[in-house]
Amino acid sequence: MIKVDLHVHTNHSPDSLATPNDIRRWARRHDIDVVAITDHDTIGAAIEMHRLWPASVIVGEEIKTDRGEIIGLFLHEEVPAGLSPLETIRCIREQGGLVYVPHPMDRVRGSALAYDALLDVADQVDVIEAFNARVTLAVDNHLAAEFAEEHGLAQGAGSDAHSASEVGRAYTEMLPFSTPQDFLYAIGRARLSGRIASPLVHLGSTYARVAKSVMAALSISR
Repeated sequence: MIKVDLHVHTNHSPDSLATPNDIRRWARRHDIDVVAITDHDTIGAAIEMHRLWPASVIVGEEIKTDRGEIIGLFLHEEVPAGLSPLETIRCIREQGGLVYVPHPMDRVRGSALAYDALLDVADQVDVIEAFNARVTLAVDNHLAAEFAEEHGLAQGAGSDAHSASEVGRAYTEMLPFSTPQDFLYAIGRARLSGRIASPLVHLGSTYARVAKSVMAALSISR
């Protein structure tokens, strides 16, 4: 069995300062074998990391649809933001990727996929994130797991790390895989593990966003 963190952000996301090397180092420290790099609306860092460490990185993207976020896994090309959930899923499927819905029941997070939209696309989803370490209310993870069970969907876990030290706070323990098809087989027999992060981790995301905005403003003024 291997440990896979299915939801990790790097400094290519606007609310993270974690470099690829930071992510790699902390994954090793926390005994995480594979990370899915799921930056917001970009696969730049994921492609770079997969080139350096192909056996331990899944190329992913957390895509902002017009109804909330969907993650594509095993991508080769960036999926544009702002499409409908159905169009987004089509773009993921066209390149052989898998559809992973992050934090679907998080009632605090405005970026979660709207419930009616989730119902509309449930038959096209591969994996529901049934444990997200950054949810504010633990019960929302339980509700996500219940939704997955009701709809016969595989369940995954991810730290949703925005700082490198968060990597591995939640993970999916599963059989080794090399292709998306292998992954689907393995995650259908996986075990989820993790613990909810302190709400203070969100301060780090806010700091990263503000710091990047200030640095961008300073560079423009020069």
